[in-house]
Amino acid sequence: MRGSIRRRSKGTWELTIDLGRDPVSGHRQWRYANVKGTRRDAERALTARIHAIETGTDIDAPKITTAEYLQRWLRDYAKPDVAPRTYERYAEIVARHVAPKLGMVTLSQLRPAHIVAAEREWQDAGLSPSTVLKFHRLIREALHHAVRWQLLAVNPADAVTPPRVERREMSVLSPAQAAALLAQARGTEFDAPITTALYSGLRLGELRGLRWGDLDLDSGRLSVQQTLQKVPGGGVVARQPKTHRSRRNVSLPAVLVDVLRQQRRHQVEARLLVGDAWEATDLVFTDALGRPLSETRLRWAFWRLLREAGLPRIRLHDLRHTMATLMLAAGEHPKVVSERLGHSTVSITLDTYSHVLPGLQEAAAERLAVTLGASPMVVAEPG
Repeated sequence: MRGSIRRRSKGTWELTIDLGRDPVSGHRQWRYANVKGTRRDAERALTARIHAIETGTDIDAPKITTAEYLQRWLRDYAKPDVAPRTYERYAEIVARHVAPKLGMVTLSQLRPAHIVAAEREWQDAGLSPSTVLKFHRLIREALHHAVRWQLLAVNPADAVTPPRVERREMSVLSPAQAAALLAQARGTEFDAPITTALYSGLRLGELRGLRWGDLDLDSGRLSVQQTLQKVPGGGVVARQPKTHRSRRNVSLPAVLVDVLRQQRRHQVEARLLVGDAWEATDLVFTDALGRPLSETRLRWAFWRLLREAGLPRIRLHDLRHTMATLMLAAGEHPKVVSERLGHSTVSITLDTYSHVLPGLQEAAAERLAVTLGASPMVVAEPG
């Protein structure tokens, strides 16, 4: 970033700072200021202002545009605090959608009507309500930080009703289908990760980030301590789970413990086979050289196993939903399922799996009646 000094009058100097081109309009931007004192004072003031702008501490609330603010929010909040993939998604949404619609509005002048108009234009352009809802949530989150940073008195997005999205029916496997999938995977290269996903309910990043040091096979428990995320260029980075409840202990049934012991034996054999080419990552699920298991390869293998078993195609993440649904249907307490999934509150679990609850309530009502001495309800057959 460059700057210049021009003498306006005796003891008064004008500072000019080149901010580069606006990310939305492409126009060159400048920052001006007047200072009093000697030229040395002006030089020090120029250096200090350039440093403040480059470090994000020179935010001028009355003048900053929404586009400028969003770039600083991405840099100062999103990039350090969210997963790399999430940051990439945020940055793309800001650059392709939010900044072109709202970027030229001065942040202090941003009103709910601006956001309503932008969301209407996105839907009129053919974007789905679920996509526009993602944009709405990003805008609301970014402006929430503007309030916390005292750049706005209120969050204009709070006054905007978000788009309504019809909830999609959850895709889960029945007990018989889940058993068929496990049978199809048995003895294959992907037996261990798919069996672990179904029995533990781990998210994909948690599954790929699982280390042998996080497992206690003697007591039948695993500890979720890290998650693997893709980064630009095809690499991966290990991060802590996104919430403190995501860091959790998960109990393992004996059948899964046996599968994981077999996985460790296979991994030792693979390590001896490749020798010094092996990468000592301590990860439970790896490729033939000890590197993190490719999520793309795992997904394709999962879909192939579903096809070979004659099962409907679902997402790998739906194994997590399958575990939760089957446990709730079997009468497990929602609090236990919530802790196993790593949900921040049990209400999230109840809301996500509300499709299971009506049957649970009917069963609970019948158990209560039996406890109080009533005969089980008998439905008469039509005569």
